[in-house]
Amino acid sequence: MTATISLSKGQKIDLTKANPSLKKLKVGLRWAKRATGGVDFDLDASAILLNAEGKALSDKHFVFYGNPVSPDGAVKTHGDNRQGGAEGDAETITIDLDAVAADVHRIQFQITIHDAAAHNLTFGQVSNTGVRFIDEDTGEVSHTYDPSEDYSTETCVVLVEIYRHDGGWKINTINQGYASGLIGVLAQAGLTATA
Repeated sequence: MTATISLSKGQKIDLTKANPSLKKLKVGLRWAKRATGGVDFDLDASAILLNAEGKALSDKHFVFYGNPVSPDGAVKTHGDNRQGGAEGDAETITIDLDAVAADVHRIQFQITIHDAAAHNLTFGQVSNTGVRFIDEDTGEVSHTYDPSEDYSTETCVVLVEIYRHDGGWKINTINQGYASGLIGVLAQAGLTATA
């Protein structure tokens, strides 16, 4: 069993070179809701499959609760957890690395507050966000990322991405918040919010 590596913002680190047997990756995303004056709210994890120019290949390459599987079948989201929780993964996304289409160069992962504007919510009401990278076959956690930023106006945060490098995959910790929410993230990927 290898030691888990704790990542920091802006770090780029190899995912598969040190672990060439890694074929099925599970990305676990977590969060906890702070007190919001009685307003209940839901957060959602999603992934966008991007080409070499950083654009989504199509609207079907935005994987979320409404489109749970990418066109190549390689990226899947596993359920919509409406509660979150400080312990464990709130939602998970799995990637069959060998099955990812050749024209996909990056897979970006984000957490969004659902209907944030309608309830006047931001990530100021969210705590304990984080990501775990898990070998689905062995259950071993290889990397974790626990961002320290406290976003007060943002409603969507892009936490990490994995990207192709020298025939393998690397992790890039991004942790960029968007006050424009999912609309801003999708627009950056060349998509619209109705995707």
